[in-house]
Amino acid sequence: MSQSEAPLCLPPKPLGALPRLPDGACDSHFHVFEAGAPLASPRSYTPQILTIADWQLYAEAAGIARGVLVQPSVYGLDNSVMLRAIASDPQRLRGIAVVAPDISAEALRELDAAGVRGIRINTRNKAGVALDAVGELLGKVAALGWSVQFQVRAEQLADVAALEHGETPLVLDHLGFIRFGEADTGTRLDALRHLLDRPNIYTKISAPYRLTASADYTDVGAAITALAASHPHRLLWGSDWPHTELWDKMPEDGDLLSAYETWLPDAQVRRQIFVDTPTSLFFGR
Repeated sequence: MSQSEAPLCLPPKPLGALPRLPDGACDSHFHVFEAGAPLASPRSYTPQILTIADWQLYAEAAGIARGVLVQPSVYGLDNSVMLRAIASDPQRLRGIAVVAPDISAEALRELDAAGVRGIRINTRNKAGVALDAVGELLGKVAALGWSVQFQVRAEQLADVAALEHGETPLVLDHLGFIRFGEADTGTRLDALRHLLDRPNIYTKISAPYRLTASADYTDVGAAITALAASHPHRLLWGSDWPHTELWDKMPEDGDLLSAYETWLPDAQVRRQIFVDTPTSLFFGR
């Protein structure tokens, strides 16, 4: 598949001085890649090869203690790059895998032993697992205490709301991909708030650059501040490093981290979002 069909992402900007996150902070959403690993075809993008060693440099600069790798769509159902990354630092890392609906219980147990703590449903990218697979997968992952993570379009929040998930944690990537500054933004935010009212539903307050045309993400930041006031126990932070699917503008990591300091001024709330909630969800064992 040519890069014109699946364009090459921009690389992240060189690391400068970064604000330090709360002690014990967890990056709940990042991706890594590996030279020579087969890429899915078709796919939505071609990644820069940024490895777990590259993320570790970012983590060291920001004071990140732990991380949760999320299987990127470009590897389809082949979780091996992610699993090798976890194996390089198994005390510090966990993973969110992409699996087929008919995966066996034995295969899931093997992933669990390797540090996987959830599965990903992705309706926004080619090579992702569709929403209609959830019904078959929920019972399988519930037995392991895993979460189900959703990269869905904002109009699919109602579909997530309709799921019968018992006590299985459901996690929405990137504020449910609500587009800020559009006519339906308020309605979508209300739908997200209603979801967060339920036990065991969470959202990542990550990737503001994907959600708005505002250069400084002011509208996204205002929503994050409001959600932190109403639902602090339902929020997770993730870097979305290395910021895939960007082709014309790349954010500065320092600017992003500084923005969260502004949006989340309360130290106790910041600790809940950056440390306590991800520790509970992903590092209980």
